[in-house]
Amino acid sequence: MAEKIKVQVVNTSGHDLPSYATAASAGMDLRAALKEPMTIMPGQRALVPTGIRVAIPEGYEIQLRPRSGLAIKEGITLLNTPGTIDADYRGELCVILINLSEKPFTVNDSDRICQMVLAEVPQIEWEPVDELMSTERGEGGFGHTGTK
Repeated sequence: MAEKIKVQVVNTSGHDLPSYATAASAGMDLRAALKEPMTIMPGQRALVPTGIRVAIPEGYEIQLRPRSGLAIKEGITLLNTPGTIDADYRGELCVILINLSEKPFTVNDSDRICQMVLAEVPQIEWEPVDELMSTERGEGGFGHTGTK
């Protein structure tokens, strides 16, 4: 069983706290906390509140990720994927949804709009050098290995 990390939470959404759907789930679904439905037109983006505020332990972040069902069935995804919630942020978790479909999409109160994943994030300590050690790949990037 995976290690559990305690995260303080304030829930003003009126909905249950996010939870794991199965014992092996990596993410929890976040729900919209809306006073009235919100329609996102094709090509538009919207900031959707969740009513959830958290105190993430130092050394961790929460990543917000699209829900695969919304993406494939409705063309709804997150504009900044993954969205990062830093450990020192104390505001409400809000989700930037974008409608990549050709029809309007309506978000209703309590709709599951994205997944949240707690991830450990070590910080970088720079080590200045004159040259980097070589690798087989070297400086090849952006499709240098082809498509097949």
